[in-house]
Amino acid sequence: MNAQQPILQVRDLEKRFNISGDFLDQLKFQGGKIVRKQENVHAINGVSFDVMKGEALCVVGESGCGKSTVARTVMGLLKPSGGSIHYNGERIDQLSDRAVLPYRKKMQMIFQNPYASLNPRKTITQTLEEPVRFHNPGMSETEVKDKVKAVMFDVGIDPGWGVRYPHEFSGGQRQRISIARALTLDPEFVVADEPISALDVSIQAQVLNLMMKAQEEHNLTYLFITHDLSVVEHFGTRVAVMYLGTLCELAPTKTLFATPRHPYTQALLSAIPRLQDHRPNHIKLQGEVPTPVNLPSGCVFHGRCPHANDRCRQEVPKLVPQSDGSQVACHGVEEGRL
Repeated sequence: MNAQQPILQVRDLEKRFNISGDFLDQLKFQGGKIVRKQENVHAINGVSFDVMKGEALCVVGESGCGKSTVARTVMGLLKPSGGSIHYNGERIDQLSDRAVLPYRKKMQMIFQNPYASLNPRKTITQTLEEPVRFHNPGMSETEVKDKVKAVMFDVGIDPGWGVRYPHEFSGGQRQRISIARALTLDPEFVVADEPISALDVSIQAQVLNLMMKAQEEHNLTYLFITHDLSVVEHFGTRVAVMYLGTLCELAPTKTLFATPRHPYTQALLSAIPRLQDHRPNHIKLQGEVPTPVNLPSGCVFHGRCPHANDRCRQEVPKLVPQSDGSQVACHGVEEGRL
C-alpha cells in the first residue's frame, strides 16, 4: 500500500438541504412588509479528509451527524453545495452523468438496508447480471454468467439460488447479495453505509469478515460509515469522528482508542460498555444536540463541552495535525488546555 497516494480527496465539502418549500411558502409577512425567508438544513459543513489506497476509513458519530450524507455525496448520489471531491487526482463532483460513468465502475456502494436495496421484482441472478452487462457491453452472455457465479461463490451464496427473489432470503443473505452486486464490477473503492446495522448481532460478524476477506482478495479501499464503535476497533485503519456535520477528529484507530483528544470523542468512547473495573467513568454530556437548521456559532460542540471558552463560542476550529498522527479540531487542544 502506498501511504502517499490518496485514492479519494474531499476538501471543504458542504451540503445544504432547502426546507423552505416553494417560492410562495418562502414569503412571510413581517413588520408590515412581505419578506422572503429561506431555511436550510446544514448537513455537512466544511468536511475535509483523504482516503488512502487499500485502507478502511471509518466515519463515526451519532444519528443525524451527516455520516450517510457524506457517503452519498462522495458517491455522486447527492450534489455537494460546496467544496470538491477528487478521485485518483481527478475532480469528479462536477462531472456530467455521461462523464462520471467510468468512475461508477470503480466506485461502488453497499447500502444500509438490505430489505430496501434489492429490487423485489428481479431474481438474484438478474440483479447481479444487470450492472455487469451495463458497464461491460462487450462481454459475451457466457462471460457475464461466469462472472456472476464466481462472485456469488466468493460471498458464500450458492449460484443455484440465483433463480430466487429477495424475499426468499434472510437479512444476512441479502446483505451478502448486496456485497456481491458491489463486487461484480471489480471496484477499487467501496462506500459501505452502515452495512450491518440492520442485521442480527450473530450475523454482523459474518458479514464483516466477508468484507475484510473481500478487501484482501480484491485489494479494496473502504469508506465505512457506522455508529458502532466496536466494529470500528475491529475493522478500521483510521477513524473520522463527526458531530453535527463537522469533523472533530481524524486519527489512526489504535491512537484514537488509546488517547482520544477531542472532548466529544472522549465522551463517545467512554460510552462503550467495558468489562474492566479500572476504565474511566462514563462522561455525561449536558444538553441536547443543536438543530442543523440553526447551527451554533463557533465550534458546533461548544454548547455541550465542559471546556468551552469565549473563543470556542466565536471561532470555528480547524483540523490541526498532532504529533501522534491524528488531526483534531479543538481550540482547547490547540491551546494546550486539554
